[in-house]
Amino acid sequence: MNLRHARIAAAFAAGILAAVPLAAHATNARTAAAVTPLPDATAQIQAAQRQFNSGSYSGAISTLQGAVSQNPSSAEAYYWLGRCYYELKDYDNAITAAEKSVTLDPKNSIFHEWLGRIYGGKADRDRSFSYARKVKKEFETAVQLNPANIDARRDLEDYEIQAPWVVGGSKDDAKAQMDAIVALDPVEGDLARAMYDDEALNKPDAAAKDYHDALAANPKKIEPYLDALAFYQKENKASEMQAVIQQASQVAPNDPRLTYYRGVALVIANNNLADAEKDLKAYLASTPERSDWPSHASAREWLGRLYEAQGKRSEAAEQYRAALQLDPDRKEAKARLQNLEKGSK
Repeated sequence: MNLRHARIAAAFAAGILAAVPLAAHATNARTAAAVTPLPDATAQIQAAQRQFNSGSYSGAISTLQGAVSQNPSSAEAYYWLGRCYYELKDYDNAITAAEKSVTLDPKNSIFHEWLGRIYGGKADRDRSFSYARKVKKEFETAVQLNPANIDARRDLEDYEIQAPWVVGGSKDDAKAQMDAIVALDPVEGDLARAMYDDEALNKPDAAAKDYHDALAANPKKIEPYLDALAFYQKENKASEMQAVIQQASQVAPNDPRLTYYRGVALVIANNNLADAEKDLKAYLASTPERSDWPSHASAREWLGRLYEAQGKRSEAAEQYRAALQLDPDRKEAKARLQNLEKGSK
């Protein structure tokens, strides 16, 4: 399943735990704020945030380790340490840091929310039901601490849709989260309903209407548009993607994620592939790998599809191999590469 909200929750298939890959709804813009750090950690945390935003996660870790060595009571420094390790898929160190953040500041909803997301990464890697249960517990705690934390409610909704009942999955409980979000914010409510209609009820047409309703309100933030774009990408609806990109460009014209989706839409439409190639290569060249942005593996896979459409088989195979090197679990890239390799024999 492709994560279309950039919200890290656990998904399950055939009774085996599998994490939702992260994709196109950017939550960091709404969840990056945390408690005010102690004065002697402020400068280092701010420097680490800049490193994080540039994709220098190892550099940010070094900066934050200096911060916690000087100020071991800074919950925010440990929170950001957890975030950095998570981006590197070092889930054990991420858990250690994130657990320390909630120990130091147990009433911080965002810290619990991100600890749940980090547990989700660990649960996926280790196929662990025990960590899956921890995911739900942390999301529930985040919601209890701040009922207005919509990101945490979306995480919990997603978890309850995807997880089997043995680890707390319940479509009824997911609907309850959706209803709570509807009551909090109309646009976010439409997005939550779209997720429920698409993933719980398998009604993509209903979900498309939900996204249409959300964007009809002309949201002033980029995230709703990114949610819709990820959904329309999954549905291979190029014209709908192009309409959303045009609308989103009025809100955040320089957001590099729109460059990615512009390229994808052109590949799906099989139109103006030269511009599509430029867009996808520009995205790869100008953005760091981030869990809440379209992955570089995805961009490589779409480049492969572009080259296939142009009859450039060797170039397509090269991109599929690059995508699989970044993410070995990409089934579509693997299948397309196998077909190309069979055809070359």
